[in-house]
Amino acid sequence: MAVDPRLQQVERPHRGIVADKDEPIYTISIAARLVRPVDLTSGTLKPLHAQTLRMYEREGLVKPKRVGRNRLYSDRDIDRLRQIQHLTQDLGVNLAGVEIILDLLEQIEVLRASSQLP
Repeated sequence: MAVDPRLQQVERPHRGIVADKDEPIYTISIAARLVRPVDLTSGTLKPLHAQTLRMYEREGLVKPKRVGRNRLYSDRDIDRLRQIQHLTQDLGVNLAGVEIILDLLEQIEVLRASSQLP
């Protein structure tokens, strides 16, 4: 029997707790810090602006939970943001292409979960 991916848990070593990957816990500023890409020339972390995350939300690439006026990101959202950064910054994919790629990856996961793919 396949495990529902929404029930996956993640251990947060910095907190020593196990939580749901979909639990919205990171504010936009913390999410931006967690997703910062590495500058390959210097090996340092490049800044990622909160405005970039807002743009990704406007484009429909990520859907953080809203609590009042605040956006809260889950670990699953952070993983998705890292994928977006990798596709755009490292591979040069535009946001329309990122949307198509992420949609296809989600479809593959749905098929795997329903045991139609290895």
